[in-house]
Amino acid sequence: QVQLVESGGGLVQPGGSLRLSCVASRRTFSDYAVGWFRQAPGKERDFVAAISWSGGSTYYADSVKGRFTIFRDNAKNTVYLQMNSLKPEDTAVYYCAVYRSAWGTNEDLRGPANFGSWGQGTQVTVSS
Repeated sequence: QVQLVESGGGLVQPGGSLRLSCVASRRTFSDYAVGWFRQAPGKERDFVAAISWSGGSTYYADSVKGRFTIFRDNAKNTVYLQMNSLKPEDTAVYYCAVYRSAWGTNEDLRGPANFGSWGQGTQVTVSS
């Protein structure tokens, strides 16, 4: 089973930017879509963004559309999440995970149960 490691989180002021990375342990990672989710204290794990196996298709939650960009480099077994114009409500632990196939419907991509090989998460805190 592929293992994922997230990094790049930290403390940033409102309006700032961060780039998260999700590195996979196996090259088969490139055959699957990958998603980013986030979980704030006391809340459910919410969908943020997803990218297809090739990088040709992406899907975003409405709350981050226009501010976040997901992209991948399969040669490096890495998926990134570029986060701009950060807001305090973006504060959460961010997780990446592998989807069950190369791509899916919007409804399926929003569901954490359709993903596996979750990383340990990286904390993002947006505060002045």
